[in-house]
Amino acid sequence: MKQFISVLIALTFSLGIFAQDTITVMQYNLLYYGEVTGFCNNNNNSLEMKDPHLRTILDYVKPDIFTVNELSFDENVHQHLLDNSLNINFITHYKRAESRNTAGSNIVNMLYYDSRKLRLKTQFTAQNYVRDVDVYELYYYSNDLQQGDTAFVVCVVGHLKAGNSSGDANARKIMAENTLRFLETRYENDNVLFMGDFNFYTGTESAFQLMLNYSNTAMRFLDPIGQIGDWNNNSFYAGIHTQSTNTNSDCKAGGGLDDRFDFILISDEVRFGTNHVRYVQESFKAVGQDGQHFNGTINGAPQNTSVPSAVATALFNFSDHLPITMKLAVDKTLDIAETSSRPFLAEIIPNPVKSNARIDLYMPQYGNLKLQLTDLNGKVIISQNYSLMAGKQLLEINLNDLPAGIYFVSLQDGNRRNEHLKLIKQSSAF
Repeated sequence: MKQFISVLIALTFSLGIFAQDTITVMQYNLLYYGEVTGFCNNNNNSLEMKDPHLRTILDYVKPDIFTVNELSFDENVHQHLLDNSLNINFITHYKRAESRNTAGSNIVNMLYYDSRKLRLKTQFTAQNYVRDVDVYELYYYSNDLQQGDTAFVVCVVGHLKAGNSSGDANARKIMAENTLRFLETRYENDNVLFMGDFNFYTGTESAFQLMLNYSNTAMRFLDPIGQIGDWNNNSFYAGIHTQSTNTNSDCKAGGGLDDRFDFILISDEVRFGTNHVRYVQESFKAVGQDGQHFNGTINGAPQNTSVPSAVATALFNFSDHLPITMKLAVDKTLDIAETSSRPFLAEIIPNPVKSNARIDLYMPQYGNLKLQLTDLNGKVIISQNYSLMAGKQLLEINLNDLPAGIYFVSLQDGNRRNEHLKLIKQSSAF
């Protein structure tokens, strides 16, 4: 038995070194976020109405990469989303790309990302027919950056022409063709995600087939779930439909869930993990899609148990699309310098807290960790020592007997890496 435990510990330690991190990718059509139109206005789609629902959804998914469509062209709105839905409750690590709009559209794309894990290297506009297709090149903040090596992820974000006429389909083909021509000159052998609201009604549409079977075989994309068919109003694909969350039309499109418009396609490099980044099998999903609401509302009967009820309600209220997510495994180690202000990537969840606080953190390497909880006067309330493996860790502290107020959690490892977090204890009656 001792030998088995030793092997298990060694295997766990090995996995902590060589499978260091997983990146959560989220793509979402925000439904005229911050943009006023004749049908989406301040009476049915204001930021004050939308923001609480978006916060609920983002808190549930916790994306590392968050790409969006149908964001107002106003740069103030881009910053508003960052400040009011991502960097909240003492979170400060989300950043965004530059605002671009070469097509002059009233709605644009954007990328937000967790700067603890990722940095934005550069961005381009791949094409601007109808609307911009934006290209964001991210790199993983790994420990071998000084040697010029890390993992890169290229997010290609597009909102293709809407509509089911032949002219609309042809416009989508032109947008896809322009984008692929741009990509093959720069990212032929890279980790590329082609994502967005593509407005495809069927897998036979020429723009979609172009993405899958482009003449340059090195620039072809793959549907990670392999669900290619006639998606529109077809109950066979009820489990992957992403539009519409509502049956009634106002600002939102009605008709219920009966279309697969939203995609994250992957390059072969992501499929096979040849460049440090690999798609995690079976991780792709439409958030809240349980397959039980074909032509119905996402939070209608029968009860949607795939997400918490508050999330289902938020999905219903926020947009007529469902967000789609996937996970990417990265075989790199985060660069956690001793002088880093956030060496453990620690976060207190929930915060404020009523009873038990959970501390999620990243250990750069195997070793000891000391945790101290102090009050505003510096008095040590709790002091605990841990011996932890490298990688992500979860610590829990019981605060039931602690009076309400503000406290500080300090973390220190054997290499004198430090991190200090503020903790707010609520009264149990709050």
